[in-house]
Amino acid sequence: MNRQEMLQHIDHTLLKPYAKWEDIQTLCVEAVEYKTASVCIPPAYIARVHETFPKLNICTVVGFPLGYSATEAKAMEIMAALRDGANEIDMVVNISDVKNHDYQKVEEEIRTLKAVCGKHILKVIIETCYLTEEEKIAMCHAVTAAGADYIKTSTGFGTGGATMEDIHLFQKHIGEHVKIKAAGGVKSVEDLEAFLSAGCDRIGTSSAVGFLKGEAAKEY
Repeated sequence: MNRQEMLQHIDHTLLKPYAKWEDIQTLCVEAVEYKTASVCIPPAYIARVHETFPKLNICTVVGFPLGYSATEAKAMEIMAALRDGANEIDMVVNISDVKNHDYQKVEEEIRTLKAVCGKHILKVIIETCYLTEEEKIAMCHAVTAAGADYIKTSTGFGTGGATMEDIHLFQKHIGEHVKIKAAGGVKSVEDLEAFLSAGCDRIGTSSAVGFLKGEAAKEY
């Protein structure tokens, strides 16, 4: 896979709470120039990005980064994001429900939010750094059963990011229709190549364009 092919799997990301419009613009210009899969941006910037870069594929986050807001609130966030021009949604599960092993409740929330997304892509962030292997496997089953499009490792704001061990675990336990997104652990060209070779369809990072140009990795 050459570098341009790798960039087509990148969700070019800027989710820092202090991101300025100039920073978001730079991200979008890079995404257009390098033909990344999407930009992943804060919900507050969706409408402005959609107006300024109307052909750009916009991804945003919901219930981010902690995941414990009510399902109804997450649904409203999704509706607002789609109205403003987003095409893809990265939602965070209720991690407390996962830790309480209330897996059916988590599955029901994912199913509800996928119905709100409709034809739009829903990626489910399970925040692997906080979960046991049993809990990760349960989330693979929940994401699959609920009909989501992707399982995603991390927010990038937790105590750890994607690991190769988690990607291999996902592959063993997700359904055929579920794709994998790695985030928070891709810090070099070698990491990018490894995660894509391992079966990830998307990589969430702020660094890919930079390190493919030979620059040092930035924080997610």
